[in-house]
Amino acid sequence: MPVRRVVVSAHNGVHARPVAELVRLAQSHGSPITLRTADGTSVDLSSVLAVMDLAIAPGDAVVIETRESDAADRVLAQLAEVLDPRG
Repeated sequence: MPVRRVVVSAHNGVHARPVAELVRLAQSHGSPITLRTADGTSVDLSSVLAVMDLAIAPGDAVVIETRESDAADRVLAQLAEVLDPRG
């Protein structure tokens, strides 16, 4: 299962605009994508409300997981870019 660990560097954390972008990318991928926080809470990345409820702040570490596919590494990289634009 492809996995990407990311420390959030987005200036305001994960608020409405980044969440909308994350969900758009997740929904376009076609396979389920899970976002897990350091405390073990996991949510489906296609749910705006579930991701917003996590209240992810700058400096928080998260893990993004999806099923194996030809596009898995690409979508994980795009999602990581939203969470950590400084790369």
